[in-house]
This record gives sequence, structure tokens and C-alpha cells, in this order.
Amino acid sequence: MRVTLSDRDRRFIACFEDETGATARDCLVDEEGSEDRVVFLVAAGEMGQAVGPDGRRVRSVEETLGRSVALVEDADTPEAFVANALAPAAVKHVTISEQGDRIAYAEVPEADRGAAIGRDGRNIETARRLAKRHYDIDDVQLT
Repeated sequence: MRVTLSDRDRRFIACFEDETGATARDCLVDEEGSEDRVVFLVAAGEMGQAVGPDGRRVRSVEETLGRSVALVEDADTPEAFVANALAPAAVKHVTISEQGDRIAYAEVPEADRGAAIGRDGRNIETARRLAKRHYDIDDVQLT
């Protein structure tokens, strides 16, 4: 799918890439809730570079942008993508239903459901938005 980025999103990605040396494939700005948050979709295999030693690179991006930053690692399959988007929750298995709407069903242990959902539903909503933008998945549901 083709993702359209605003000028602000492109500026945020340029800042992220300059600070970390990692490639950002997408950027979502979450301005709801108590704090502004920017979610970067990091190229597969570049998560360690993006975070940096002891998280220094990602903290530098947070200081530069004045917002909290969350990272999601890209993946080659929609199932792996949804699992990455729900991290740090331990996702056991993801199934994509093609009957009618495309829905991703993520099997998450009860102990990790809170992490998958996130405060005020932010994590699962981010997973839904990214899955829609990159794999045309209409919904992400936990099982």
C-alpha cells in the first residue's frame, strides 16, 4: 500500500533518521490523551540501531521533538507486522481472516492483554492504524 505523509510527518522522520541512523518507514502522531506521542515504523532489523545503547538514541529523538516516542519494527508478513505492533505484549499467534473485512486476530496471553491494549487503548489503536495503512487490515482483535 502507498502511505501518504504530511510535511510534519516527513520532518519528524528526518529528525528520527538523523538522530538514530535507522530508517523510518512511517510516522503516526498521537495527540490524544495526556501526552503527545510519535510512533515510528522502523525498518526490519534496525530496531537496535534506532534504540541505541541504553536507549540513548530514542531519548535524543524524544528531547528534540519534545514528545514521547514509540517504535514498531516493520515485518514482511501481515501476521508478523501485527505481532510487532502489539509489542511489548507476547503475541503467541496471529490469524488474518479474509471473510468480509480483513481482521487480524492476535492470540495474547491473559497476563499480556493490558500491554497489548495499552493505556486508554493507545497500543491496540496504533496497531490498528498501522495495520490498515500497510496491509489494508480493517481491524485488530485480541483473542
